[in-house]
Amino acid sequence: MKFLSYDSKFSQILLRLCKSCCLNALWMMCSLPVFTIGASTTALYYASFKIVKEEDRSLTRTFFRAFRENFRQATVLWLIFLAFGILLGADGYFLYRLRANSSGAEAMLFTLMLACVIAAAVVYVIALLYVFPLVASVSNTNWAMVKNSFLIGTHYLFCTILVFAIHFAMFFAIVVVFTPLFLFGEGLCALLSSYLLVNVIRACSYDPDDDVEDDDVEDDEDGGGV
Repeated sequence: MKFLSYDSKFSQILLRLCKSCCLNALWMMCSLPVFTIGASTTALYYASFKIVKEEDRSLTRTFFRAFRENFRQATVLWLIFLAFGILLGADGYFLYRLRANSSGAEAMLFTLMLACVIAAAVVYVIALLYVFPLVASVSNTNWAMVKNSFLIGTHYLFCTILVFAIHFAMFFAIVVVFTPLFLFGEGLCALLSSYLLVNVIRACSYDPDDDVEDDDVEDDEDGGGV
């Protein structure tokens, strides 16, 4: 049947679902030490971008190459985000408890402080959604990665909401609806998100090689006119 042929859309969807399942297994395996989650997530997005661009020839080799090449920076960034995440979570919990057990002016003060923590958490989530896809795509300093992650996330707010919705929907489906979906888990989330992020990152990235190519074209045109 035609829809079962290799080139059919149905077969391509099934193939990419299988690839996302394989990537999820690699991601889970490489994330077990916990401190390597940043490097494994970067490798996951790097391989997912290759699938979206139809440049995926060997998923396992691509994944582990990106894991190895980005290990140091991705691990440092992950540990920074992990520390801030724990701090925000602890602050939010204690302020919530203090607010619940207070009244009057104290309750108002704790409410304002809790609102500040929630705002900081929103900033944190926006940056977290973009930082590892950025590490997988461009080279920059750690601070620039964090700053650009937030700036891109706020500039392309609709894309940010969709990426967050994809991850939340998968989390909800695994916990509430059908637990075996964890076999796809983050692999499918990264692949679906990559269809949104690949164009956003390309639009925000600066490749100096483009200028070199443009200069060469201009030189050729000038030379041809002499």
